[in-house]
Formats: sequence, C-alpha cells, structure tokens
Amino acid sequence: MPSAHTHFLRTVCSYYRQHGRHDLPWRQAAPDGSFDSYNILLSEVMLQQTQVPRVIPKFTAFLQQFPDFASLARASLGSVLVAWQGLGYNRRAKYLWQAAQMVMEEYGGTLPQTAEDLARLPGIGANTAGAIMAYAYNEPAIFIETNIRTVFIHHFFQEQAGVPDAAIRELLEQTVDHHNPRTFYWALMDYGTHLKQVVGNISRASKTYTKQPRFSGSLRQLRGRALQLLAAGSMPASRLLCELNDPRAAQVLHDLGREHMVQQEGDEYHMPH
Repeated sequence: MPSAHTHFLRTVCSYYRQHGRHDLPWRQAAPDGSFDSYNILLSEVMLQQTQVPRVIPKFTAFLQQFPDFASLARASLGSVLVAWQGLGYNRRAKYLWQAAQMVMEEYGGTLPQTAEDLARLPGIGANTAGAIMAYAYNEPAIFIETNIRTVFIHHFFQEQAGVPDAAIRELLEQTVDHHNPRTFYWALMDYGTHLKQVVGNISRASKTYTKQPRFSGSLRQLRGRALQLLAAGSMPASRLLCELNDPRAAQVLHDLGREHMVQQEGDEYHMPH
C-alpha cells in the first residue's frame, strides 16, 4: 500500500480511537456481536439529510413505538408520519413504512442481504444499500456520501475543484478494510464530521455538489407544516388553509393527498388511517 494511503488510514483510525462516537445507539451490538438490520435501516434512513444530534432522540422514540419490521408494516401511515415529526423530509417516513411492508411480504420479515435486493426497497438507493451492507452485515461494500467525500477530498484532492466520485471510489476501493469494514466506515463518518467542523464544507469541491435549497419559505417547509398541524388531529379545510396562510397551500394539500400522506373526507383533512 502506498505511503500516502498508510498515512491516511493511520490518521482516520487514530481520530476514531480517540474521538469516535462509539456510544451512538445504532452502533451498539447485540450480546452475540451482531447488529440488528432493522435498527441499521432505520438509522440510515433517518440520517439522510439530518444531523446526528436531531436523529438520536427520534431514533430511540421511533424504536419504542415500532421496534421491528412487523410492527412498522402493520401500523397506519398516519401514525408513522406522526412519529416522524421533527425530522423533516417526510417522504422518508412513507418510504420506510413501505419498505417494512415489502420486507414482510417478499422477504419473510428479514432484511435482504444483498445490495441489489436492498436497493429495490422504497427510498433505498445504491449508497444507502451499501451503507446497510457495511453496518448490518460487515461487508466491504463501496458507497460514497458527503462525509466520505469530505475525508478523501481533504487528504488527496486539496486545492482541486470538480473532483469526480469515480476518483474517490478508486481510492476507497484501495483503502477499505476488508476485515472490518463496519468500523472503517464509522471512522470515516466521524472523521468527516470533524473535518466539516474545523475546515468547513470541503465537499463543495466535489463534482456532485449542489447547494442545499433554502428551507425557509420552501414548499418542503409548507408540506411539513401541513403534516404537523394534522398530526394534532383532523381539521376542516377552511381552517387548515387559514393556518397555513400561503397561496400554495391548496396545491400542497392536493399533492399530499395524491401521495396518500393526508386524506380528505368531506370538508375534513386528517392523517391517513
């Protein structure tokens, strides 16, 4: 292994040994050393677009209400959306609910153990499937996300712009720990979080980088507000539109209804049963 790779691995592993987030709830093994694949799936979906401190309490509360695939699959979408409140990107909750149903119906209640089958689940792309393979099954899958980009760009592509994922993937394939990829990726994730805090968002140098749209005033904010209001109980359309107080509200409610994330009966809106 080239000396640059060795130095890189020593740096990442040293940081993880001293400062790694070893106490995260989804990183806790069962007494036999295994990791619950449902917990891993849940954490990976929650961590999409959401920072760890916000996820931890929601992860714990969600598990208490829906501890496994069976309980999640038989729940109403409305109850899942209510439990998801505070995390944003509410489509993730719907996809997770649909994935649980698919796991129960097509895989006998056991999460698939190949990246190809995992990627068939709603809301699970290739990178999330790779993360699940590494964290749930300790397989040396190759996947790239923001923290991983941050680490490799910082160490191998300083002062460069438009760094392609293909170049990062090549380095990742050369350095991934085939004996314990789970810990290897945990170390990358934690070191990447550290670099963002001390150096800044280096991933802007990635060719794939796109600026996050403003949340304030966005349709996403309006959708979340509508679901938040209905999580407290059903509401007449006139009052709901008044509470939302936005010219786009009627279209948002129509879209949420089309996606089966809210229901309308007569003049009343409510969460889906």
